[in-house]
Amino acid sequence: MKILVTGSAGHLGEAIVRTLRDTAHEVVGADILHSDYTSRVGTIADRAFVRSCMEGVDAVLHTATLHKPHVGTHSKQDFVDTNITGTLHLLEAAAAAGVSSFIFTSTTSTFGDALNPSRNESAAWITEDVVPIPKNIYGVTKVAAEDLCALFYRNHRLPCLVLRTSRFFPEEDDKKEVRQTYTDENAKVNEFLYRRVDIEDVVSAHMLAMEKAPDIGFRKYIISATTPFTQDDLQELRNEAPAVLRRSVPAYEAEYTRRGWAMFPGIDRVYVNERARNELGWRPRFDFDYVLSRLRAGEDIRSSLARLIGSKGYHDQSFAEGPYPLEGV
Repeated sequence: MKILVTGSAGHLGEAIVRTLRDTAHEVVGADILHSDYTSRVGTIADRAFVRSCMEGVDAVLHTATLHKPHVGTHSKQDFVDTNITGTLHLLEAAAAAGVSSFIFTSTTSTFGDALNPSRNESAAWITEDVVPIPKNIYGVTKVAAEDLCALFYRNHRLPCLVLRTSRFFPEEDDKKEVRQTYTDENAKVNEFLYRRVDIEDVVSAHMLAMEKAPDIGFRKYIISATTPFTQDDLQELRNEAPAVLRRSVPAYEAEYTRRGWAMFPGIDRVYVNERARNELGWRPRFDFDYVLSRLRAGEDIRSSLARLIGSKGYHDQSFAEGPYPLEGV
């Protein structure tokens, strides 16, 4: 099978191309940047470039995007050109070529303000049924691209699956108070409880989605580590997260004490991956309990794939406050 991977010089794109190169598939990596994992250099905003990349392609894994960290450095038109127009070009070319599987990498950031209950409300239980309330141009354009995927399935019967991935980037947290209060590793391990996923698990979700898309047709899936929490925990979780965790994963406390770490005092949302596990047969390995076992064994919490790729960053410059400018985010 010939597979087109967009965004092949990016974090996830490289991970997917690396993985596919170990299979019998033929891989075409497309990106605006040259890299060892990019065979076609150009922009998906160029319809002619997209059509040329689609020749003979059987499946598309569309990871190319402008991300939330670009909101402060790129125009809204840039986001529309890449995230909406670029996706439209790919869908048009894929439908014309009779592609059997189109996988769109979206984000849990599409939920936007639906993720932020007030202090006196319980934590939000985030499934695919929660209606997105985008809070920036990034979220707006990703939701629009998801809708384009749905449209092309309805009108052209192009099998499209949308994977809303949670955090898997290795860069430091964008919030200053988090960076000042917790070590980077402490914060990331905490997030495996409710909003983080390892890139190895993200790649496996894409591989399964590519396989299952022809039978499923169109569907949206949250791709995040399996949480130990239940809906019964949500009220207490909002302001007393350590107490809930002592019941759910009691072994955590000794390891955190040994390291001088702290759990977040409250958690405002929980991403639920049940649909992906049930319908795709996805079995994410890196949940909080597994990461905790690696800590106890003195091992790196990251998968070998995550370590191999490392940190790419989002910009070719550094900023005084945080990993990227927060304007408009």
